[in-house]
Amino acid sequence: MPKSYPPEFRSKVLDLLKAGRTVAQVAHDLQISDQTIYTWRRQALVDAGQEPGLTSAEKAELASARLRIAELETELAIHQRATELLKEAVRPKARYAAIAAMAQDGLPIQTACRILGVSESGLHAWRGRAPSARSVRHAWLTDLIRQVHAASNGVYGSRRVRAELMLGRGVTVSHGAVEMLMKRVGITGLPGRKHRRPRPDTATATDLVDRDFVRIAPNQLWITDITEHRTREGKVYCAVVLDAFSRKVVGWSIDSCQDAALVTNALGMALHDRETAADTVIHSDHGVQYTSWAFTLRAKESGLVPSMGSIGDCYDTQSRITGEGHRPGA
Repeated sequence: MPKSYPPEFRSKVLDLLKAGRTVAQVAHDLQISDQTIYTWRRQALVDAGQEPGLTSAEKAELASARLRIAELETELAIHQRATELLKEAVRPKARYAAIAAMAQDGLPIQTACRILGVSESGLHAWRGRAPSARSVRHAWLTDLIRQVHAASNGVYGSRRVRAELMLGRGVTVSHGAVEMLMKRVGITGLPGRKHRRPRPDTATATDLVDRDFVRIAPNQLWITDITEHRTREGKVYCAVVLDAFSRKVVGWSIDSCQDAALVTNALGMALHDRETAADTVIHSDHGVQYTSWAFTLRAKESGLVPSMGSIGDCYDTQSRITGEGHRPGA
């Protein structure tokens, strides 16, 4: 790449030549080539009009023009590729609307039709065609949406606008249509506030077992939990009530979903088959089935004392049901 010299340096070199120094002397003193000095001197004569050729200003303008031409060629290639993709993705009827908008801007229709790949006759036929029933309905709905949105002082979004149209004005319209028309004309509502969902007051009980599952008599401690089983017909859930003294299953229930009815039915079977003492403890985890209103009410009405183990403890009720860990004697 040739070395570039500032204009001030070139001017000083030319001044030395005018003062009587030879090209060879200046080239030797300044350590530049003779050809470079000859080129500068000739360009100075061209700029002064003493020799034919392009002046420095014309060369700079030419370089700028070449750079701009390269940029325009890149933009043209991008537009051509975008037009090809547009033809594949957009139907001719939609292209007619784009050409009509271009015509309003003063662009030639013939060129626009040629670039977008549609015929002029088709464009003129599309212009003379009556609007479709769908476009008429969309225009009517857009006017109604503007009225409802203005009446709400610009607060209503698409859901409230649709509710007002259906309940207040008796207009049947889908939420997607309202959202699409509002977006098309730039109508938006105020963002709603995000409310945290309140946590329900879950009925829980203290841990009366503390991992001590050894009992000296039956019906002193019942343990209940849910296990999952895969079968050929799908997944099923089994709720079991176990007597800690003998590890005998005193109640059970099987269903395809693990809800409050599953554990309540298992508890009902245990209460039907055994007579509970006044201080029989029913021990479970903190699952939503055992903290449900149905299970809690059935246990308390039957005189059972609820107990719940620590949260997230795998060595509590599940290990007693599956038989892992310490096994109490019968």
